[in-house]
Amino acid sequence: MYIPLLLCIAVACTGKGSEGASNVKVKAKVPALFTFGDSIVDPGNNDFITTNVKADHPPYGLNFVGNKSTGRCSNGRLSADFLAASLGVKQMVPPYLDPGLNAYDLLTGVSFASAGSGYDNLTARAVNVIPMWKQVELFKGYKKRVERLVGAKTASAIIGEALFVAVAGTNDFVQNYFYLPNRRKQFTVEQYQDYILKSLENIVESIYKVGARKIGVYGLPPTGCLPIQKTLLGQSKLKGCIEKYNRVAVSYNKKLIAVIPKIKARLPGIKLGYVDIYGIILDFVEYPTKYGFETSSRGCCGTGLLEIGMSCNSKTPVTCNDPS
Repeated sequence: MYIPLLLCIAVACTGKGSEGASNVKVKAKVPALFTFGDSIVDPGNNDFITTNVKADHPPYGLNFVGNKSTGRCSNGRLSADFLAASLGVKQMVPPYLDPGLNAYDLLTGVSFASAGSGYDNLTARAVNVIPMWKQVELFKGYKKRVERLVGAKTASAIIGEALFVAVAGTNDFVQNYFYLPNRRKQFTVEQYQDYILKSLENIVESIYKVGARKIGVYGLPPTGCLPIQKTLLGQSKLKGCIEKYNRVAVSYNKKLIAVIPKIKARLPGIKLGYVDIYGIILDFVEYPTKYGFETSSRGCCGTGLLEIGMSCNSKTPVTCNDPS
């Protein structure tokens, strides 16, 4: 799976292939693609809510079609856009909150994700974005809209055959547990992992009850390698990663892998898979030139160490010679 590396959390300079749409026709493997989660798969839902976690301004979208800032936390398309294209569904997955959605947009899948969100409701509340439970409520509303378009039977068939992707958890640790005091007072890190995983289970079960059957859940990336995480902890000059935070991600991912068979046993007919992003991102961090990058220690905006959302803007110039 292609993983975009210029996220709202400022991982690094992005790679090639972000800007345009391919003309190659691929027979659709699923009728639709739906995403839940955070900035990794939010194509612009935050544009339509009151929050400072936005990417609706330059330099976001620098290499997008028409150099348009769409709300994607990237210089171009997101991983979900590339996934939809590779599955033959469509070139880009739109935000569900966009009032301009047409029937085709709805029938082929939308994103309910919100940059800055997480499985912990406190994570979303801290930055005033859409929590995961609310994203599920939006999905329920989506189903009713589609039923009015094509009828209940066809709507259920589309949802039952569609692919669903849940991408969250990073913000729960990076901007919540490691950064804010509340959850650390309540939980050890091991207990918090279990708390997040229980919320993940509830989200999977909730979308299953609406009709989803093919679901992929992302694990955590190496959070100790994120430039913003290192900066906030006063380790911006550290050449490597903060290993204790990477160990938390690794142990969380192992727990998630162990939970999946239990969820499958409880929900008949579900096809639930784990998506590993830890390995590919760690390999990129350690060997950036292998992927055509000059560095993995800085983002492309401003200093590349801290700028995210509204703080990455026209006054904080793009510092990569070739961000596309």
